[in-house]
Amino acid sequence: MTAGGAPKAGRKEWIGLGILALPTLLVALDVFVLLLALPHLSADLGANSNEQLWIMDIYGFLVAGFLIPMGTLGDRIGRRKLLLIGGAAFGGASLLAAFATSPGMLIAARVLLGIAGAAISPSTLALISTMFQDAKQRAAAIGMWASCFTLGAIIGPMLGGVMLEHFWWGSLFLLGVPVMVLLLIAGPKVLPESANAEAGRIDLPSVALNLGTTLPVIYGIKDMARNGFSPLSAAAVVVGVVLGVLFVRRQLGLASPLLDVSLFKHGRFSASLLGLLAYSLIGGTVMLLMTQYFQAAQRMTPIESGLGLLPGMAAATVAFMVCPIIARKIRPAYVIGAGIVGVVTVLLIFSQLDAETGTATLIAGFAVFSFCGAPVVALGTNMVVGTVPPEKAGSAGALSQISNEFGAALGVATLGTLGLTVYRNSVDTTVPANIPADAAEAARDSVSGASAAAQGLPQQLADALMEPVRTAFTDGIHTVATVSAILIAVAGAFFVVKMRHIPPIGQEDAPADATASDEQALAA
Repeated sequence: MTAGGAPKAGRKEWIGLGILALPTLLVALDVFVLLLALPHLSADLGANSNEQLWIMDIYGFLVAGFLIPMGTLGDRIGRRKLLLIGGAAFGGASLLAAFATSPGMLIAARVLLGIAGAAISPSTLALISTMFQDAKQRAAAIGMWASCFTLGAIIGPMLGGVMLEHFWWGSLFLLGVPVMVLLLIAGPKVLPESANAEAGRIDLPSVALNLGTTLPVIYGIKDMARNGFSPLSAAAVVVGVVLGVLFVRRQLGLASPLLDVSLFKHGRFSASLLGLLAYSLIGGTVMLLMTQYFQAAQRMTPIESGLGLLPGMAAATVAFMVCPIIARKIRPAYVIGAGIVGVVTVLLIFSQLDAETGTATLIAGFAVFSFCGAPVVALGTNMVVGTVPPEKAGSAGALSQISNEFGAALGVATLGTLGLTVYRNSVDTTVPANIPADAAEAARDSVSGASAAAQGLPQQLADALMEPVRTAFTDGIHTVATVSAILIAVAGAFFVVKMRHIPPIGQEDAPADATASDEQALAA
């Protein structure tokens, strides 16, 4: 027992954390390996461009759409039970995907994988909060859990590349089968069951409204990020927002809501979600622009581009482990605030990036960016889960994941579109007159189009085309980095002001200057 009365986790709980880490790693890895497999499976199955987009996107759509219903379902029927059901479904859907014989069959398998993935993510986080009741241990466990996402980004491309060298594309999906078999065998032995005994029945109209909110908004944002503004994508966002308002109103009138909106009354809870949303908004955009810069502007291979991101992923993994330890001595708001200062500094450096020699700056800067941003994710997630009563841990875990999903999609749609607009305005007037019209038009459309067009030109013309393209794309990075620095600085200042009273982790038993609402949250 700790001084505050919370029991310490033992060997069984730490083994259980390892079991929980495996499906979490797999859910993250599943996204990255598909990026490599897409050209192979598209050629084998004869998937057209529209089918390829659905193969890629439908998984993320369904994960985002079902996070809240699955988190609440776990609170009602038991988090371990839902995790095992989700694990069995994920393993079965992985087999279906591996041996798919048509694009439609693969898309259907990806639908099942998305729904199963939505059951896994909030269940793992809710179980961690149950298993690790000591504040220090819980913070460390959540840091380890969060590191699984960056480990998936590190391992995914390398493992996928090796497997594609020796096996067919379907072998990548088979990775999920042994992991889920291990979960099903070991899970019941080392994972506790936890549920809200007083929860009522799930309100099916609320589930429908939640899906009607999440799916159209995510679709509309991603479509605008990919294809620009269109009436259909704008209408999807509007419909989603309207249904979202109806969803919230319905929750306020239910005795047993799908989502307890009263959670947002806690300042710690709301501020932590805002921090997660803001960081994922700029983090996803930075990674997108970096990979485009590496592959299109600098003509690096996909493997070289992946290696360029590795230092940043490794730095984030280390930081996820270290920041909960630091937060035992220093108030979490100050740890996060110091990290935000580092993130803003890197973004300001990116705003001065040189078009010709910026590769090394991006690689080193991204490593610092990732290390400094990790406290937002690790400590912010810990605050989200640690604030709510144990019976609502599944819902809290789902909301933290939703913040990441929405943030990444919104960042690409807004900041990514801003960078593209700056690029197009710049390149439109700088492409040399002697460049063939079709190549010049491709360059005006996107940096990837310019890179593809340059491959079909004589070397001298290709160099003449890519020089203004690199400059224009770097101009876009400058603008996005500047705006991102302002956004994350504002969000970070708000977070520090709002959360500065919270004591270091493990010293929360007597928060002398806590607000009344946060005292209630801590007591919960």
